[in-house]
Amino acid sequence: MIRFAGVSKRFPGAARPAVDAVDLTIAEGETCALIGPSGCGKSTTLRMVNRLVEPDAGTIHLADADVARIDPIRLRRGIGYVLQGVGLFPHRSVAGNIATVPGLLGWPKARIAERVDAMLDLVGLDPAEFRDRRPDALSGGQRQRVGVARALAADPPVLLMDEPFGAVDPVARARLQVEIGAILKRLRKTVILVTHDLDEAVRMGDRLVLMRAGRIVQADTPDGLLARPADAFVADFVGPDRALRRLAGLTAGALAGPGPISGAPAIAHDASARDALALMLATGAEHLTVTGPDGPSGLTLAAIRAASAPA
Repeated sequence: MIRFAGVSKRFPGAARPAVDAVDLTIAEGETCALIGPSGCGKSTTLRMVNRLVEPDAGTIHLADADVARIDPIRLRRGIGYVLQGVGLFPHRSVAGNIATVPGLLGWPKARIAERVDAMLDLVGLDPAEFRDRRPDALSGGQRQRVGVARALAADPPVLLMDEPFGAVDPVARARLQVEIGAILKRLRKTVILVTHDLDEAVRMGDRLVLMRAGRIVQADTPDGLLARPADAFVADFVGPDRALRRLAGLTAGALAGPGPISGAPAIAHDASARDALALMLATGAEHLTVTGPDGPSGLTLAAIRAASAPA
C-alpha cells in the first residue's frame, strides 16, 4: 500500500505548488494511473515516492514505513522504476542491465543468471537470443520490455512507471500496454503509472487519478471516470468519445456469452471491446467468436452497445 497524506511540493521561484495537499491511498496490488494536462503535478507526485523529489509538507508511507525515514539508496533499491526512453545502460548487455539491482544487493552470480533468464521469459524475450545483446541492437518495444524486466528483477513490491511507453511506436504501444499490464496484475505489484495517454491509463489502470494544478480532481475506476465525470473539466479531458474509451478498458472475453457463433469472425478473449467493435465494422458482422483458454464463446454487437451506453 502507498499512502499520501497532505503532500505538497513547491519548486523555488514557482508561482504555485506543483503538488498541493494531495491525499491518496493506493491499495496493495493496484495499478493507479495518474493523468492530467502537462504541469499538473503527476510526475512530481510519483517522484516523491522514491525521494527523487522531497515533499515540503505531508507524509508518504509504503506499507507502514514513512519514506522520509528510509535511506534513499535503500528505498530506491526496493522500488522498481521504469521511465520514458527506458534508460538502459548502453555499455552493458541486456543481461547486465537486468542484473543491476540484484548485483547491488549482493545476490550470488548463479541466482542472478537464473533471475535474468526468468525475467526475459516473463516479458516475452527469448533469453538465448537476447541476454547478450546491447541496447542499441534492440527495437523500441524490446528495449521497453528489458526496462520492465530490469525494474522487476529484484522482485520489488512497488513499481513506478513514468510515461513508460512514450518512446515506443504506436503499433507496438497498445500491445505492450496490454501485455505488461497483465504481467503486473498477475504478479500483484502495486503500481503508480504516470501517463498523458488516457487510452493507456484505461487499459492499464485499476484506478485513474486525474490531476489539475497540483490537486486531485477525480479519483475513480476507469469506467467510473469515463461514465460519470465529476465536473466540466473532467468531461472535457476525457472527451466526447468517452463511450469508445470505455470499450478500450473492457475485454472481448468479459462481454462474451455462450457460444461459439458459427461462421463469425474470430477475436482473442483478451482483445479490447473497442477492437472487437472495429472488427465488426470492418467485416459487417454483428457477431464474433471469442477464442480463449476456456474455449470459444460468442460476442454480439448488442452486448458492446450495452457496455458503452451511458450509466
